[in-house]
Amino acid sequence: MLTQEAVRTQPQTKLGNFSPPETFSFQTRIDVEESWPVIEVPSSKTLPTEDDIPLETPWHRAEINLLIESVRCMWQQRTDYYVGGNMFIYYSQQQVRYKDYRGPDFFLVKDVDGTKERESWMVWEEQGRYPDVIIELLSPSTALTDKTTKKYLYERTFHTTEYYCYDPSIDELQGWRLEQGWYKAITPDAQKRLWSDVLQVWLGKWSGSYLETPDIWLRFFDKQDKVVPIFAEVESQHAEAESKRAESESQRAEVESQRAEAESKRAESESQRAEAAESELARLREELAHLRGK
Repeated sequence: MLTQEAVRTQPQTKLGNFSPPETFSFQTRIDVEESWPVIEVPSSKTLPTEDDIPLETPWHRAEINLLIESVRCMWQQRTDYYVGGNMFIYYSQQQVRYKDYRGPDFFLVKDVDGTKERESWMVWEEQGRYPDVIIELLSPSTALTDKTTKKYLYERTFHTTEYYCYDPSIDELQGWRLEQGWYKAITPDAQKRLWSDVLQVWLGKWSGSYLETPDIWLRFFDKQDKVVPIFAEVESQHAEAESKRAESESQRAEVESQRAEAESKRAESESQRAEAAESELARLREELAHLRGK
């Protein structure tokens, strides 16, 4: 430890325009630190949440909503994840300084507070958490960037576990999984679907109608090869099941009614047969009495 005398004899060191005093006391240190400029960390309230550039087509907007709602419906009992889309992800002050904003079409982050509302994802406000899954919906103007610049960013900076690209113009789905720090292509199955270890579902193409628009959509499929539904589809399935149950109940009641009717007719026929037999017996008795009287 330097003595006070030794401190006095140390050579003066310039710190910008500041020269340390001969005796660098605790109070002096406080005064110096208070004179340093305060660096403000950007917050979600001071940074833009989106670039206001419209998506390429209505299909792109609808597809983002479809993917987000599918996850929310699939994990509706969970609150330990966040899923979003078409919103900026902030990960460094340099990025903010150069306004190099990045907003994936779809992303999911696990092991975070899913009840918290967010207008953008700020890594320094999320305990350093980056997306675990990212999906980009390609277009002619973004395809090159999505497959090069963004892919490198998600691989080397975000360390995102899974990255998927779907190009609707050429109907091409690609995916990569992070292995030892580098992306490795995910092998598709016979139906050209890609398995997500993070979500535990398949990602593939589905032909059908969404928002009353028939098209080819990117959707999730469970291990039983069934499409992961959205809330409206769940309600529709419940309504259809209830309708089938009611129809089955109606058919059962109709069968019961027919059985009861048949039983009634059988009883009526039996009654008529008994009446006829009784009438015949009375006639025979009368005839027998008449013969005895002669």
